[in-house]
Amino acid sequence: MKRIIVIGGGASGIVAAIRAKNNDNEVIVLERNSKCCKKLLITGNGRCNYYNDDQDLRHYHSNREDLIKCIINEDNLNRLKDFYKSIGIIPFIKDGYYYPYSNQAISIENSLLLTAKEKGVKIITDCLVEDIFKRGDKFQLKTNKDIYEANKVIISVGGCSAPKTGSDGNFYHIIEKFNHTIIKPLPSLVQLNTSGNFLNNWSGIRVNANIKLYENDKYIKEENGEILLTNYGLSGICVMQLSGIVSRGLYMNRKEEVVINFLKGFVRTRDDFIEFMDNRHLLLPNRNITELLDTLLNYKLINVLVKQASISNTKRWNQLNSKEKNILAKMFVEFRVNVISTNSFERAQTTTGGVSLTEIDLNTMESLIVKNLYFTGEIIDIDGDCGGYNLTLSFISGILAGDDV
Repeated sequence: MKRIIVIGGGASGIVAAIRAKNNDNEVIVLERNSKCCKKLLITGNGRCNYYNDDQDLRHYHSNREDLIKCIINEDNLNRLKDFYKSIGIIPFIKDGYYYPYSNQAISIENSLLLTAKEKGVKIITDCLVEDIFKRGDKFQLKTNKDIYEANKVIISVGGCSAPKTGSDGNFYHIIEKFNHTIIKPLPSLVQLNTSGNFLNNWSGIRVNANIKLYENDKYIKEENGEILLTNYGLSGICVMQLSGIVSRGLYMNRKEEVVINFLKGFVRTRDDFIEFMDNRHLLLPNRNITELLDTLLNYKLINVLVKQASISNTKRWNQLNSKEKNILAKMFVEFRVNVISTNSFERAQTTTGGVSLTEIDLNTMESLIVKNLYFTGEIIDIDGDCGGYNLTLSFISGILAGDDV
């Protein structure tokens, strides 16, 4: 019988432990917190969106995106679906997004931990792994409680995001000691800090918009959806979907800008805006600029945008020259904001970066450098969009590692 030690009792670690126990090994999970799956409980605002029908690879990101398909593929997705059924998860599916039918993340936690208990997995909590040593063909793990010996070790400690849940990034130096390359860990699925003298004036406004990301003035990607305007910059799911790219770009000293169309469901271009305002003025000739725009957007946002155009809000549309009309149109459909940083790991939902995929056997998650050492979940250099993708990655990598040991 082999002794398998899983470091980290999050989603990927518990999945790996369950699958490892299927091979009749002795399986021990060492969890630094007083309970397992602490981060899982806050996923999706406590609802836990754990899967998505849309598994296009564009939803996953890595320094080596050509290798993502080795993990996210039809065979592994089918193995994952079978695993969900095997632990008793009943899904509620909305627009392709999977939630536990209870609408509570604790249902996923309970399903995982009950299965682990039934399989005979031993879980030791309040146990912080401080170092790992390879002695011949065995590992020794120094912890705050004891020294543990194992034939195989699965590292499932998470990345750097939400450090209060235990994933504080302190494990990277241990992995580097085993000659693994760590792609710089940076915040992802996080809010953006921007420059601008208008931030306090638009703070608290929510608006459905189109947001385009430009890096060194080159178009990169765009998202549609609700954005939250804040006193530090921008938040909201569609903003956060771009944040991993922004993090990496800023780290490489690239200029990161976003261009917002606040009227994305109404007009697409400056010419569209000008035509709309021409027609609206004909209909309502006695109204000034802000009165013509009323009902389209939050009045506070209208005032911000008109002020940024350096146009008096008491003027009527027909009093503006063509240059002023074009500037105003730009404010509403091409509002450009300079991104100066992302928010910190404390606010991030996941980490971009981690153990290089080129140093892992992606069929088994075993290290290509150190035999019998495995990696799962957020510690590796893949991160996903909002929508269940990061949990999908965590579960699949746990299955691959657990099945191999």
